Amino acid sequence: MAEKRIHAAAQRSEMVILGTHARERMQEREIDDADVLRVLRQGIVVDAPEPAEPGEWKCKIVRRIRGSRDVGVVTIILRDSRLFVKTVEWEDVK
Repeated sequence: MAEKRIHAAAQRSEMVILGTHARERMQEREIDDADVLRVLRQGIVVDAPEPAEPGEWKCKIVRRIRGSRDVGVVTIILRDSRLFVKTVEWEDVK
């Protein structure tokens, strides 16, 4: 259900809010807006969503980009169905 909601909301980029921390990590990791939107629109939710604020859910959605690297996008599904991107990370870096 969370995956469907994320995919649907991300079809309209104005429904996606990139937080300051996410923007900093995107710059640091050379992951651009198009990459983040691709993950949100086509990725797979890897863990069960967890409650955030009342009526909101946090989860990580992952997709392979650039041929061989997986990007994880931690996002919060807000009450109004918009998405707040909390952070962005390479999944293969430990």
